Amino acid sequence: MSIRLRGLLAALTLLATTSQAHAWWPFGKDTSYADTRYPIVLVGGIIAFDDILGVDYFYGIADNLRDYGAQVYESNVSALQSNEYRGEELIVQIENYLAVTGADKVNLIAHSQGAPTSRYVAAVRPDLVASVTSVHGENRGTALADVVRGLTPEGGIGEDLADSIAGAFGALWEFASGGPNPDNQSASTVLAASTTAGMAEFNQRYPQALPTDACGTSGQHSVNGVRYWSWGGTGVHTNLLDPFDSIMVTVTRFAFPSGVKHDGILPLCGMYLGKPIRHDYRHNHADAIRHLFGLMGWETDPKTLYRNHANRLRNAGL
Repeated sequence: MSIRLRGLLAALTLLATTSQAHAWWPFGKDTSYADTRYPIVLVGGIIAFDDILGVDYFYGIADNLRDYGAQVYESNVSALQSNEYRGEELIVQIENYLAVTGADKVNLIAHSQGAPTSRYVAAVRPDLVASVTSVHGENRGTALADVVRGLTPEGGIGEDLADSIAGAFGALWEFASGGPNPDNQSASTVLAASTTAGMAEFNQRYPQALPTDACGTSGQHSVNGVRYWSWGGTGVHTNLLDPFDSIMVTVTRFAFPSGVKHDGILPLCGMYLGKPIRHDYRHNHADAIRHLFGLMGWETDPKTLYRNHANRLRNAGL
């Protein structure tokens, strides 16, 4: 064998062992790369769903994880409800997953409001949870909710109207996705939970793994036997063809002061939980779950982030 050929084979072998190579390695996928000890449960945020008309909330992510050996479930908690309410729904679903798989625990990977929803479950039922990973997590609320709360004061006509509209929308949304509670959706409840004051109250009750400082970047990695990680990003307008981006640019102009880093919905400071992985991806809030339909900018495909994290969980014995 020539020196040049040996060098080429060595380079290909090296690439095959790196995390990025698993997406394109031409000689077959490593089908054990994401094979975690415990099943992975993906937990969505506000207007959460598993899939509607074949479109996943975590767009293309669950199937990609399965391709690499992961056992994955996409939870379906209420679209518009409090963290605790959604958390109780999630507990029931986790118990069902465990009954089917025979596993003892699950790994929760959660986006947006899914993060405090998952934190609630880990706090009240740590026996069910091996790990919680917050992806662009709403761990300290958002100024966007504060602005909306100011426009629709508690107990006012605007709040009643918003609840009526949300009730109709939520019922339709839950019906389309097969959600658990089509008749019990509340815009005012989820809005109160998403304000900075509402999340501060929640965090007093369930502070596990949060950084102690308001904009701290690292919290406890393990609490009550549950391990915590997080990642996030600060992109806003990342793809000219994505209508979500234009909406976020327009709306957040009124919510976030100049100089405050955010992903179009949530402040960077609120995304940290447990052990930080990386929080400077050029992903906005929708990019983190590959929406709209995979339209993103020139940044790492989130499929790679979820897949690499599954491998991280695997290597940690989870």
